[in-house]
Amino acid sequence: DTNRDGLLSYAEMANELMSLRVLDKHFGVDEAAMGADELVELYHGLFLRFDRDGSGAVDLEEFRAEMKEVLLAVANGLGFLPVQMVVEEGSFLKVAVDR
Repeated sequence: DTNRDGLLSYAEMANELMSLRVLDKHFGVDEAAMGADELVELYHGLFLRFDRDGSGAVDLEEFRAEMKEVLLAVANGLGFLPVQMVVEEGSFLKVAVDR
């Protein structure tokens, strides 16, 4: 929430994900090799998961609800990557929490 309005816009989320190099660091995807349309589609799809009411912005309640689902998936043992993302120094979630 870079403008501190209490909402997370698509641009804010996409910019942060790109600055953290999430795809490269955690999924082995070279963003430079992807087409611009592919990146937009990927980030937009992720944003829509958080924007549950379709308002075009993610409020704190929506963010918490989606993060709860993510953390429950981790707790249910759906693969090692989500757990790795939580515990590794410099990981996406650790960096996001620190910010």
